[in-house]
Amino acid sequence: MRIRRILAAAIATAALAGLGLTGAATATATQGAPSVVTPSECKQGGGTPAINEDGNYCKGGTQDGEQID
Repeated sequence: MRIRRILAAAIATAALAGLGLTGAATATATQGAPSVVTPSECKQGGGTPAINEDGNYCKGGTQDGEQID
């Protein structure tokens, strides 16, 4: 009976660890390539379009660091 409890606990631990790894992989995958926003989307998010600078990025706001199209 004791071995059965230990085995059940080990299986449950392995299953939960597997779910944790799957969640981490999904979170990493969603942070992929940065999105491209329009100058108006940058302004609506509270940022400033830095079109004249290298890379044309949004500075500040919710789209901070996103490339401007």
